[in-house]
Amino acid sequence: MSDTQTVSQKGASANTTVMPLLEHLKELRMRLIRACIALLITTAASFAFAKRVFLILMAPLGDQATLQALKPTESLGNYMKVALLSGVIVAMPVIVYQIGRFIAPGLTRKEKRALLLLVPGATLCFVAGVAFAYLVMLPAAIPFLQGFLADIIKQEWAVGEYLSFVTSLLFWIGVSFEMPLFVYFLARIGLIDAKTLSKNRKYAVVIIAILAAVITPTVDPVNMSLVMGPLILLYEIGVLLAKLA
Repeated sequence: MSDTQTVSQKGASANTTVMPLLEHLKELRMRLIRACIALLITTAASFAFAKRVFLILMAPLGDQATLQALKPTESLGNYMKVALLSGVIVAMPVIVYQIGRFIAPGLTRKEKRALLLLVPGATLCFVAGVAFAYLVMLPAAIPFLQGFLADIIKQEWAVGEYLSFVTSLLFWIGVSFEMPLFVYFLARIGLIDAKTLSKNRKYAVVIIAILAAVITPTVDPVNMSLVMGPLILLYEIGVLLAKLA
């Protein structure tokens, strides 16, 4: 065999190895670009109703409470933060769809059918988590924080600190509510099983406690419990779904 043929075969072999990886990276870039474009569009559209969302986020404070802007640009910055949060919620179906389309080529037909349930289900779970945090967790957390040492400390909160507390809680609880569905999907494709999840329950509780400390801007046990409780319950639901899978 000539040197030219040997080099040609080596080049063909290299192309066979490299091209799938390059195509995979191109696919990933395309999916990320589409997800970002969707997020930009929904965020831009959210500016039209961001003030209404702002008032909804302030509602747990009560009618008498007010927020203070401590910096000249704080009101504008937080208005944009609310618009971004609204954009993420509205764009969530597109983001999840793009993630699903990216991993779909490597799945079997059975796994693709499970993925079809994952895309709308993840969106519904995220919205349910946001609703739970707003309707259940915030009404319990805000009065506690307002009343803590209220006899010696006047509770006048900065708008930036309040919104960081509320938006981070809403977002991460929304993401956490997706956990059982993803556990079910991973169990369906054989990456995890219910026995392993049950065996490592004590480690999961420790990880959940750490996540609760990160998600909750305050370190008081009441608010950490409000976050930890649903996360532990969601983990147990994930174990049950893994058994069904």
